Amino acid sequence: MGLTTGRRRIVAVVSVAVMVAVTAITAYRVLAPAEVSTTARGEYPAAAEREAGVVGRLPVAPLIVDGRLRVYAAQRQVYADGPVDARHRGTPYWSYRRWPAEVSGVVATGTTVVSHWSDGKLVALDARTGQVAWQVDGPAPAQGWTARRTGAGAVWSPAGLFHAEAGDSPTLVVSGPQRLAAFAFDDGRQLWSTEVDGACRTDVGTTSTGRFASLDRCGGPAVVEFRDLRSGEPVDRWEPPGAAAEWSVTPVGCLTEGVRCGGLRVTGPGDDGGRGWLLAADGPVAAPALDPADAELTGEWVVRAADGVVTGRSARDGEDGEEVWRRTDLGPVRIVAVQPDRVHLVTETNDLITVDPATGAERSRFVLNVGADGVGWTPGAAYASGGYLAVERLRQPSASDADDQRYFLTSEPLVLAAT
Repeated sequence: MGLTTGRRRIVAVVSVAVMVAVTAITAYRVLAPAEVSTTARGEYPAAAEREAGVVGRLPVAPLIVDGRLRVYAAQRQVYADGPVDARHRGTPYWSYRRWPAEVSGVVATGTTVVSHWSDGKLVALDARTGQVAWQVDGPAPAQGWTARRTGAGAVWSPAGLFHAEAGDSPTLVVSGPQRLAAFAFDDGRQLWSTEVDGACRTDVGTTSTGRFASLDRCGGPAVVEFRDLRSGEPVDRWEPPGAAAEWSVTPVGCLTEGVRCGGLRVTGPGDDGGRGWLLAADGPVAAPALDPADAELTGEWVVRAADGVVTGRSARDGEDGEEVWRRTDLGPVRIVAVQPDRVHLVTETNDLITVDPATGAERSRFVLNVGADGVGWTPGAAYASGGYLAVERLRQPSASDADDQRYFLTSEPLVLAAT
């Protein structure tokens, strides 16, 4: 009897030990850091030649890469589909996941897609195959995933992630609360790194003149500090003449938010507009045509839509910029996005009108309506690249503090159009 009881106890102890071991192994497999790369198996999508019009609707915000792919971001995943003019989101062409790190932001140039993660890791993927091209440790971001359901904040305006041309190759600039660093886009080589104080410094972005700009309020009057992208060395500290005691600066004329920007707008408390400046090789140059808050810079042109009138001015000629063209036949419109060769205007009834910034000539016009969704929505964040425009559609009236269900129009709130 005693022997039987002893055997039972031994069996019970062994069973418990086995269960604990199995649980530990399972927990490790589930919770341990992991990286899953699913590379492309099909052919690289062909470049699309799409006539102007609505392409379709998407549940998440696309980053258009190489005119062939749409790249998306989720909390722990970066993935792509194609072709670029597909009506709906398709099966991923490739996918890259990490755990437990979160995506902080994604940028792309050429056929290289770089993601920045909450642990500071930078992962470059070849857009043609989805294969990892390089990985390096960069500055850790202030936060991981902060984008709303569409992921637009991660791909259209990624915090602390910028790129620009520096010499013959593109350069990636990564900014964190404690460190600022630059890397070669093609192979991930660190070009330079410097400690910074994020508590008194705000990123502005990269410039079309090959510099990185930040607003520095550390230990003295606020200045815009410009660094050379190739060396990281400060080359200029600029304070706008006549600025208010408390002022802020916004980049304008950018490829995407904070990327390869051609100008700045300086504003003070209560300003409806501000003072516009073009970024030249020897420093900022006053550009009064950029003063109004609703003026947009694209290349050498300033386009403004106000009070039912759309005008195009030279950014450099004349005291106020020489007016080159004027349109009074478009009705009340607002600029939602610009590209180097086109300006996208949306009417009160959500017609999309695209004009040439140099002449005002109309390139295309159509209603931003998909299926039976209608036009009873408010434009949210927008992104334009390669002749395409993507716009978030928000419920009316829009409220930024509403949850995603009440904030976005439908489960597929992005409308994609070829212009």
